[in-house]
Amino acid sequence: MINELKIATGLRNGKTYLKESFYTRPFKLADVGLDRHDPALYLTLMSSSPGILDGDVYDIQVQLAAHTRLQLQTQSYQRIFQMEQEARQTMQVMLEDGAMLSYIPHPLVPHKNAVFKAHNKITVGAGSRLLWGEIVTCGRKLSGEVFQFKLLRNLTEIYQNGRLLLKDNQVMAPALIPPEVMGQLEGHTHQATFIYVDTTPGANLFEENIRALIPGDIVCGVTRAAGPAVVARMLAQGGEQLYDCLQRIATAIWTNEIVHYTNTSEHER
Repeated sequence: MINELKIATGLRNGKTYLKESFYTRPFKLADVGLDRHDPALYLTLMSSSPGILDGDVYDIQVQLAAHTRLQLQTQSYQRIFQMEQEARQTMQVMLEDGAMLSYIPHPLVPHKNAVFKAHNKITVGAGSRLLWGEIVTCGRKLSGEVFQFKLLRNLTEIYQNGRLLLKDNQVMAPALIPPEVMGQLEGHTHQATFIYVDTTPGANLFEENIRALIPGDIVCGVTRAAGPAVVARMLAQGGEQLYDCLQRIATAIWTNEIVHYTNTSEHER
């Protein structure tokens, strides 16, 4: 089943509004903004489907006009059901000059024999900011389905002016590469990735401040990319634990609170 979602923002009197939206079942959009004085747009991506099914193809397109701000949220954990073939998702994102997008979705839960391939292609303009997250679980842990999915691949590419800024290619195939071995998850069952891009000239990417917001019960590494980006990779034992952490980091950057955190902050591990 082909499932489509298209979102385009616009700017009117200094406020971001939903200029265009198109979606097919099972998608639905909800405006969850609470403060009418807030110039940003807050949308929740909802779905009437219990999860991603065998043969599903998700096509998502998000375009932010210049100087607009969008926080795109998800409704709940995304289940990837048992499959005989595969499911695929393509997400194309365009940030025009000065735009800002925050997208921290709920964790993916791949069921036994699930095969899921995702490709995120993101283009950023000058002076734009991107907050991007991803959380992958081991499966239905309480049901005994720990790393029993077949394949999970998530490729994220970020471009500016046709030049590749960052490429993150995550591939998990537990039957071929045991997750518990050295160099993989090493006993952890959940992993998260947080990407922060800021193409403003001379921008502070807050590597140390991001690290300070990650609690001590999460194993992490924060790396400055070759381009104007920072990547944080995290390992833990619970999806909610990682989701709360990514939300905390994204909120601190979104609200500009992160500039107040230093290496001696109480948030430091």
